[in-house]
Amino acid sequence: MTAALACAALLLTAGCSSGDGGWPPVAGTSASPGSPGTAGTAPGGTGSSSGPPAEQAPPAKGSVRVLRTVATELRTPWGLAPLPDGGLLVSSRDDATITRVDERTEKHTELGEVPGVAAEGEGGLLGIALSPDHGSDRLVYAYLTTVSDNRIVRMLYDPQKPPGQQLGAPSTVLRGIPKGVVHNGGRIAFGPDRMLYAGTGDGGDKALPQDKESLGGKILRMTPDGEPAPGNPFPGSVVYSYGHRNVQGLAWDGRQRLFASEFGQDTWDELNAIGPGGNYGWPDVEGRSDDPAFRNPVAEWPTDKASPSGIAFAGGSVWMAALRGQRLWRVPLKGTEASAASQAFLDGEYGRLRTAAAAGGGRLWLVTSNTDGRGDPKPGDDRILELKVD
Repeated sequence: MTAALACAALLLTAGCSSGDGGWPPVAGTSASPGSPGTAGTAPGGTGSSSGPPAEQAPPAKGSVRVLRTVATELRTPWGLAPLPDGGLLVSSRDDATITRVDERTEKHTELGEVPGVAAEGEGGLLGIALSPDHGSDRLVYAYLTTVSDNRIVRMLYDPQKPPGQQLGAPSTVLRGIPKGVVHNGGRIAFGPDRMLYAGTGDGGDKALPQDKESLGGKILRMTPDGEPAPGNPFPGSVVYSYGHRNVQGLAWDGRQRLFASEFGQDTWDELNAIGPGGNYGWPDVEGRSDDPAFRNPVAEWPTDKASPSGIAFAGGSVWMAALRGQRLWRVPLKGTEASAASQAFLDGEYGRLRTAAAAGGGRLWLVTSNTDGRGDPKPGDDRILELKVD
């Protein structure tokens, strides 16, 4: 009865899964890897064999138009969470603060500082997400680095309190994610199934991604309270997929299939279609492989062209923000395969790009990352842009 009620509720928003064991209908559920394309090539194939047939690919070529600058003077912005009643919450990696940006007036209001954050290297206050019931419970989730680990917490947001005092004390949802100076992962998002997903990194320890007992180098799936989600592939575990080096972006397409962006080491960065229990190869494989034990990426890029971070789905394509590559990549999809070559936009125009988020109506929010110690800040950095994409 509970599952039926939950399914009925989802039908009102994003549709209900018909999969077994409580899984959302995500990509790559078969045992064999896909045959994705790489940047600059147009792969064959007709997409996923599961789900409704006759999916239509978007046009091979897209377009991007910068509509306006929504905010400037942000310091080390990382996560972005659009509020249902207007406004954008933005986390600062190094300052450990969350700020509300009014997208109409550009006014900044600091909610408060998140205690317990130990910002070092790539660690700090990273991804943020709103509870699926945020309208009633006002909860904000955050992925953060402490002195001992990476963890996920949640806090009550009360906009009626004075600025700087609008965040309640954090309550730990999940602890024990390995930390490091590099490769801390950090992206969190609630899926169409109302479960919380988190992308983690190996923390610099290559042994962790293939160790299913470790939370490092994984995509995790859990209830809003941090318990293993019903139907997870490994009983009693929050691990959903493994063999990842450093997951930085999570997004779902219109048929509730999960995609993730991932840093490579020296050769290939990746966009992956994520299936439950899938092994994505690191550290045995970087990029594509002929080994059937590992799932191949949907698309891959040389590391100097990408170093991918946040992703968003809009107009039949995944849009991927690139840090070192300083561009926005468009990957048109048919099912779980690229339907045409990846296309780059804004090449070098705004520097390092950290986070992309769907804004509805063929629009994206795009967050720059030039004040993170690796960029070249210009006057006004960092900023949030509003884009029109096709």
